[in-house]
Amino acid sequence: MTEALPDDGQTRPEDDVEMGFFDHLRELRTRIVRALFGVIPGVVIAWGYKEQLLDLLLKPWIAAWRNLGLGDPKIHFANPMDPFIVYLKIAMVAGVLAATPWIFWQVWGFIAPGLYRKEKRMALPFVFFSTVCFVGGAAFGYLVVFPMAFETFLGFAGMLPSHDIVVQPTIMITEYMSLVTRLLLAFGIVFEVPVVVTFLAAMGVVNGPMLLRFSRWWVLVAALLSAILTPPDVASQVMMLVPLVVLYFISVGIAFIIGDRKKKRAEAENTEGYER
Repeated sequence: MTEALPDDGQTRPEDDVEMGFFDHLRELRTRIVRALFGVIPGVVIAWGYKEQLLDLLLKPWIAAWRNLGLGDPKIHFANPMDPFIVYLKIAMVAGVLAATPWIFWQVWGFIAPGLYRKEKRMALPFVFFSTVCFVGGAAFGYLVVFPMAFETFLGFAGMLPSHDIVVQPTIMITEYMSLVTRLLLAFGIVFEVPVVVTFLAAMGVVNGPMLLRFSRWWVLVAALLSAILTPPDVASQVMMLVPLVVLYFISVGIAFIIGDRKKKRAEAENTEGYER
């Protein structure tokens, strides 16, 4: 007769219900719908401040324009619907940023059923640090990358050597906002690297030595991501590449710390077992 193993919460995940592929899809759909509903209040509130938000997003470009002595900054639109679309896009991005804690809570809700009791205690740290990193990445793009990138782009304007013609920038509001919102979201996602790697290390999926060996490949992956997610200029690509590499190596250090703690905990448990 086989003796049943005690369920100490670590033998298998709690509430571990067998789910098929379509069950996972339904659960994913539910979490996505909940996340979208959580974005709506932020979108509604942001719509009331749409002009102030547009003014805020234009400040790095205005500063670059004035620093280069291009005169009074102006931004244009070609279609009567363009301002409405731009304001709607701004409100949606602001709503996503405001709802990041709720969104990451839904992400956690999707993966939590397959976790053990101790792992489920990471819920609040996961949501907190995910939110901080995402918003911090967007802030880094706005405060550091935008001023440098816009000065680089606008620096190509001016009189040509023949003095017969001027290269005059005509900035369209839709194109500007597409660039800005894409970069804000891209930097937010990129800054999630430490959270993802730390979570995988805590789950035991990866460890410090494994991540350190992969670091040479990560530099290549980071370079490709930077080239895809940023405009085609070296300055902005480097400004994304450097954080990607630095954040990865920070994650490697955290993974080594987690590994050391697990090792010491295992040794302590073994010592306690021998004493008994």
